Amino acid sequence: MELCVADLQGNLVSQTYREGVVSREILMNFAASEADSQVIQDQHLFKIYDDDLPLYILAAKGGEDTYMIGKIAVSQLQNLIIAYKEKVDRNSFFQNLILDNLLLVDIYNRAKKLHITAEQTRAVFVIETKTEKDINAREMVSELYSTQNGDYITAVDEQHIILIKTLEQEESYEELDEVARVLVDMLNSEAMTTVRVAYGTIVHEIKDISKSYKEAKMALDVGKIFYVEKVIIAY
Repeated sequence: MELCVADLQGNLVSQTYREGVVSREILMNFAASEADSQVIQDQHLFKIYDDDLPLYILAAKGGEDTYMIGKIAVSQLQNLIIAYKEKVDRNSFFQNLILDNLLLVDIYNRAKKLHITAEQTRAVFVIETKTEKDINAREMVSELYSTQNGDYITAVDEQHIILIKTLEQEESYEELDEVARVLVDMLNSEAMTTVRVAYGTIVHEIKDISKSYKEAKMALDVGKIFYVEKVIIAY
């Protein structure tokens, strides 16, 4: 099987074709047609959709199973598009949530659409890095706390990483202090960066995440004045 992905203007995005790449004219004509799939000579062409709108074209050629494998590839690519969009949309959602840019009804509607549990015990950690745009620090936090566990990582400026941590119902502030200690130790030793971590109060509704964030941010700001030597500050 040979596979090729192109945009609607016929520009190649990715391919395994070693020879006989489908022409740009054929791709553009197919993109402009009403058909979802088409066979031209030995090439099977398929449209890859995003919310009912064509986004890419998949070309495939090979054996007698080309059509079936092409359909499977289209399905998987469409799932990847959805997964990527959800990731981007979730980041935007949490940024607007912690900055109080959403109406209450929008919070719950968007959370449902993005498959984010509204009633869940959470707390917000704000991690302040020594340098701006510390990519290594953010990547390490992302590896340690993943979306699969219900944790979300975002940022609203270039010097702070925000961790929205999902908690078990019985977890208390002792566990929050342990999370903060793990973050400080890991980033100081492995990412070779100096960080300070603050956390807000435990909340049980998604609408209160902004409250926990503001408390963590305030704790961090106050800590700079009154607790200069501390690297972990609780609200």
